[in-house]
Amino acid sequence: MDSRRNFLQAMGASFLALSIPKTGFGSIDDFYNKPYDGPVLRVAIMGLGGYGTRVAEAMRDCKMAKLVGLISGTPSKITAWQSKYDIPAGNCYNYENFDSIKDNPSIDAVYVITPNSLHHGQVIRLAKAGKHVICEKPMALNAKQGQEMIDACKKANVKLLVGYRMHFEPKTLEIVRMRKAGEMGNVMFFQGLSGFKIGDPTQWRLNKELAGGGSLMDIGIYAINGARYMVGEEPIWVTAQETKTNPEKFKEGVDETIQFQLGFPSGAVASCLSSYNISYLDRFFLSAEKGFADLQPSTGYGPIKGRTNKGELTQAHITHQTVQMEKMAAIILAGEAAPIPVDGEEGLKDLKIIDAIYLAVKSGKKISLKL
Repeated sequence: MDSRRNFLQAMGASFLALSIPKTGFGSIDDFYNKPYDGPVLRVAIMGLGGYGTRVAEAMRDCKMAKLVGLISGTPSKITAWQSKYDIPAGNCYNYENFDSIKDNPSIDAVYVITPNSLHHGQVIRLAKAGKHVICEKPMALNAKQGQEMIDACKKANVKLLVGYRMHFEPKTLEIVRMRKAGEMGNVMFFQGLSGFKIGDPTQWRLNKELAGGGSLMDIGIYAINGARYMVGEEPIWVTAQETKTNPEKFKEGVDETIQFQLGFPSGAVASCLSSYNISYLDRFFLSAEKGFADLQPSTGYGPIKGRTNKGELTQAHITHQTVQMEKMAAIILAGEAAPIPVDGEEGLKDLKIIDAIYLAVKSGKKISLKL
């Protein structure tokens, strides 16, 4: 509990004020150090792989969100998870029958953590079943699919959120606060580097049909999204170049390394790189007229480390997915606002940029953006 208390004190009231006004607690310490008897978001996880496991473990520490259901195509995984997380058989589904979740009032929302190409159809089916949806990023394979998912959720009157865990990370939010407060002056430049050497060549992330691309879809999206919330503007143009040194591993349509540049209305520019074949790339750097911010690592599971022109960032680390699920529960249950948007429209903007990057690579031209 000490680590939780230190984390909250370091962050200050602004970050976790999301939940407090509507839960009846008078202070942050009260909320996390006293029994919570407010509403709880009952969540099913779809896709019981590595990241699904990480989310499930993180949710053990949540007060406003609870894992209550499972959706998987692997019966043995369901059996193991049932035992580990005490999930009733009536809350377990496979990919063929999960539409019947509409008749299960004990599940409020589903977190979709499946390969990228499956998101579109699965989210639309869940919306028709009347369940709120949290979808891992990228939200879909392209902007057209993303818009269809947004439309389906709006029609069904359910919320669609995207798993942008960094939008709740305290060091990230401190930099955004400084930028919004004008403490660094006008932003001039952003650099986002995301890369590692990917392993098993048979994994779904290197399968065009399942992933929809390569490094850009998996980790490049961090730099795309980060450029937007760090600069505080929406880009108006993009240029991009692709480098491929191993066409056997990175087949047609699966990008190995992409460099891309973004331009913003103020004149600020971003230079970013996404790679599946270059290690130790996990850095955000922001340069402004009166200051700077540097995060390295910037988007890994943590702890995030960083400094600004004012010194080292000292906000304590807590598991990203725990905070994410706590905050997303508050958004769904109480209509509260995220410090940086995590809704479907936010995911759609990133998809529009991804579409434009791939077009820029193919055409060699500067592509205009309208987000």
